[in-house]
Amino acid sequence: MKIAILKERAEGETRVAATPETAKKFIGLGNEVAVEAGAGLAASITDDAFSDAGAVIGDAASTVKDADIILGVQAPNVAHLKGAKAGAWVAALFDPFGDKARVEAYAKAGLEALSMEFMPRITRAQSMDVLSSQSNLSGYKAVLAAADTYGRAFPMMMTAAGTVQAAKAFIMGVGVAGLQAIATARRLGAQVSATDVRSATKEQIESLGAKAIFVEDVAGIEGEGSGGYATEMSDEYKAAQAKLVSEHIAKQDIVITTALIPGRAAPVLITDAQIATMKPGSVIFDLAVAQGGNVEGSKPDELVEKHGVKIIGYSNTPAHLPADSSALFARNHFNFLSAFWDKEAGKPELDEEIGDAIRLTKGGEVVNERLTS
Repeated sequence: MKIAILKERAEGETRVAATPETAKKFIGLGNEVAVEAGAGLAASITDDAFSDAGAVIGDAASTVKDADIILGVQAPNVAHLKGAKAGAWVAALFDPFGDKARVEAYAKAGLEALSMEFMPRITRAQSMDVLSSQSNLSGYKAVLAAADTYGRAFPMMMTAAGTVQAAKAFIMGVGVAGLQAIATARRLGAQVSATDVRSATKEQIESLGAKAIFVEDVAGIEGEGSGGYATEMSDEYKAAQAKLVSEHIAKQDIVITTALIPGRAAPVLITDAQIATMKPGSVIFDLAVAQGGNVEGSKPDELVEKHGVKIIGYSNTPAHLPADSSALFARNHFNFLSAFWDKEAGKPELDEEIGDAIRLTKGGEVVNERLTS
C-alpha cells in the first residue's frame, strides 16, 4: 500500500497528518509512505526527519500518484488528488454538515472519504478520536491565550507591597476542552468554577478542584446526547441557565466557552447584556467562534472589545500548537488504520460499526446515513 501525506493548504492550517514516528510505524506494516516536501515545516518537522524515518519526499503530484490511502488534517481539494488510485481512501476532517459540496465532489471523483470527526465515541475508538485529542489542546491553549490577554496575574501573590488577588475563571461547557481548561486554569492559580447542561459532569468538575455551577430548580433536565455530546435544551432550561449565568458571570475575570452541538450552529451562551455586567478588563475566550460562537459579537481571530470586556477566539485553535496537535492527530490516524490492519491482505479492513460511522462516500455515491437521511 502507498500512503500519501500532502501539505495542508487550508488558510491558517499549520498541522500535518503524519509524523516521522507514525511514518516509520506505517512502513513497519509493509507500506510505502510518501510525503510532500515541506508538509511538516509549520509543525517543526523537517523533510530530512521524514526521510530518515523511511518516507519518500516529493512534490504533490508524485506524492499522490498511485496512492491507496491519503491522510490529511483537513480534507484536500479533490483537484489535488488526481493520480491517486481509483477508490483511494482519504481520511481527514471533512466538516460534512458544513461543506456538503466537498463531500459530493469526493463521491463524484470515486474516492472513499473517511470523516475522522464522525469517529464514534466508543471505548475502543478513543485512541482514534481526533476531536478529543485536538479539543484537549484547545482547552489548554484557550486558557493561556486568555491569561496573556488579561491585564492581571492569575494566582494570588502575597508581596511586601500588598496582596494580588487570584483571578476568577468560569468554564462553560465541560467536555474534553472544558476539562482541560479547568485543569489549566487551576494550575495557573485561578479560582475556577464551571457549568454544563449534562448533570453527569458535576462530579468531574469537582474532582478537578473547581466549583460546579448548575441549574437546580428545573426538573427533568439531562442534556446528554448520543456519544456523550450535549443536546439542544428546552426553553425552560435555557431561561434558568441564562439567569444563573448572568448572576455568576458578573463576578468573573476570565470566561472560557466551549459548547458545541454536532451538525448545528454553536449555541449562544453569553449575550451582549450579560457581557455588560462583567468587570472592565475581563476576558472571554470563545472556543466555538468558528462554528458561529457561544458569545454574542465574537469574531474568529479578532479581539473584540465590548463594555470594556475583551472577547477573543481562534478559527483553528489546535493550529496554534502545531507540533503537539500534529503528533496527536498523526497517532489518531495510525491507531485507526493499524487497528483494522489485515496482515494477509496487506491493508486495513474496516468493520461495520466504525466503517459505516465514518465513511461518507463510496462507489461514486454519498453513503453516510447522517448525510442521506
